[in-house]
Amino acid sequence: MHDQNNVFLAIALSVLILITWQYFFATSFSRKEARAPQIDLPGSHAQLKQSEAFPPPPQQQKVSRQEALGRSPRVAIETQSLKGSIALRGGRIDDVLLARYHETTDPKSPPIELLSPSGSPQAFYAEFGWINVSGTALAVPTSETTWRQVGSNNLGVGRPVLLSWQNGAGLEFRRTISVDDKYLFTVRDEVENRGPDPVALAPYALISRHNPPPTLGSYLLHEGAIGVLGEEGLQELTYKTLDERKRVPFTTNGAWLGFTDKYWAAVVAPQASVPLHAEFAASELGSLKTYEADYLQQTQTILPGSTASATTRLFAGAKEVAVVDDYQKALELDRFDRLIDWGRLWFITRPMFSLIDYFFRLVGNFGVAILIVTLLLKMAFFPLASRSYASMARMKALQPKLQLIRERFDGDKVKQQEAMMQLYRDERINPIAGCLPTLVQIPVFFALYKVLFITIEMRHAPFFGWVRDLSAADPTNLFNLFGLLPYDPSAVPLIGALLVVGAWPLVMGLSQWIQMKLTPASADPTQAAIMNWMPVIFTFSLAKFPVGLVIYWTWNNLLSTVQQLIVMRRNRVS
Repeated sequence: MHDQNNVFLAIALSVLILITWQYFFATSFSRKEARAPQIDLPGSHAQLKQSEAFPPPPQQQKVSRQEALGRSPRVAIETQSLKGSIALRGGRIDDVLLARYHETTDPKSPPIELLSPSGSPQAFYAEFGWINVSGTALAVPTSETTWRQVGSNNLGVGRPVLLSWQNGAGLEFRRTISVDDKYLFTVRDEVENRGPDPVALAPYALISRHNPPPTLGSYLLHEGAIGVLGEEGLQELTYKTLDERKRVPFTTNGAWLGFTDKYWAAVVAPQASVPLHAEFAASELGSLKTYEADYLQQTQTILPGSTASATTRLFAGAKEVAVVDDYQKALELDRFDRLIDWGRLWFITRPMFSLIDYFFRLVGNFGVAILIVTLLLKMAFFPLASRSYASMARMKALQPKLQLIRERFDGDKVKQQEAMMQLYRDERINPIAGCLPTLVQIPVFFALYKVLFITIEMRHAPFFGWVRDLSAADPTNLFNLFGLLPYDPSAVPLIGALLVVGAWPLVMGLSQWIQMKLTPASADPTQAAIMNWMPVIFTFSLAKFPVGLVIYWTWNNLLSTVQQLIVMRRNRVS
């Protein structure tokens, strides 16, 4: 009995420590830092960064997003998924709004702003072009070049936009930009040489981000630079790591790379698996910090009368699981599904999401889908749980005999333990078998937490009543009587962080208390007191967790309680 309660206590305290660490002490880190050697090859990034065609971002005074947009003539982007515009100055894709996602659960709230132009508070854009590697003076388009639109249509599905610019020395640059019905831009750059001499140009593409964007600082999720670069594999670097290392170059054959947030991402990839130089980099210009993910392809020699081309794909949108999977298959992008951070327990988290998503498509509510999956898991582990609860029931039936042993050997702990263990052997009881249901549900608990935390499908997903977002904490609060008192308890100095307990966490705490009352009590008064307070501690600790996780835990407790009562009745234990 003593051993069993020790195990229960250890499990409960372990979960509590993990909860406390997550919410108060966890900081970002990169699970796999880039290992590529610091090398510079002819035509590599040293040449790229020094080229006139690749000038550093100008030091600009920050202005509003709208004012920054007004600095360039633009071509509108209009699809069911995306709104925004392309800047004719520089030919950049630097204005992308996610039309189907909003800042809050209110459908009238502003759409998510993903890409923004240089000079705006959160500049984030994609740029494409050619580098002159001829060794002679040759004008190529730069970030300051104003392109001419051929035609007048806006960019939409099935309506590509054609841009053109001539350098006055026999080269005509053409850029065709198309977009699908989701989040994929295809940019085809062409150079026609009408001059008398051959020219040597190298195509490039980049994602640039100015100043560190706000991050969650959670060890559960990677935010920052990301990519799969050939044999180097998956690379994940935080902004802090880039600040420290400045440049992380690669020479690879095929790649995709860019920057990822919790729910959104922007990455570039060449159309074909061709040799290229890729790089993650960070730099400072005064108070401006810039982060870049870029690649430079092999040099192309364009003879007089010939045309060269290069095609880049740009993903700029929401990390929807089905969409990301479809792009991985259709575009043959290596491990593109890792854009979603499933974590090291991906073999649990990914199937967990797939199962919940399957039932969501049947019932139309993610909360109900979570309840169904929890019930299925209970059914799957029913034989194991039944044996465990039966053991607990038999342990409870042994309490009078155990109490007699404690009284008989009150002054001799060694003989007391020996007598207890002999009793367990005689009754064929494993004293720690009762903890198996808890051990089983811990990985499920964290897998579901991960799914709720990282998947955009759970963002703003409603349940019933006051729960409008399963990925957020319960919006109600006991300490203002669930909205009857007009004040925010969390704003109280010093203790405000503790005064956040919603209705679902309270129900969860009650279900935890009921279940623990069915568990044989510890003979150790200290352990018994700690276990009695565990429901209260869990109520406060889980109050800040996604309410979907709290609903799961409550439902799991109720199912466990019913199952435990049935087993105890079968074993005739009151």
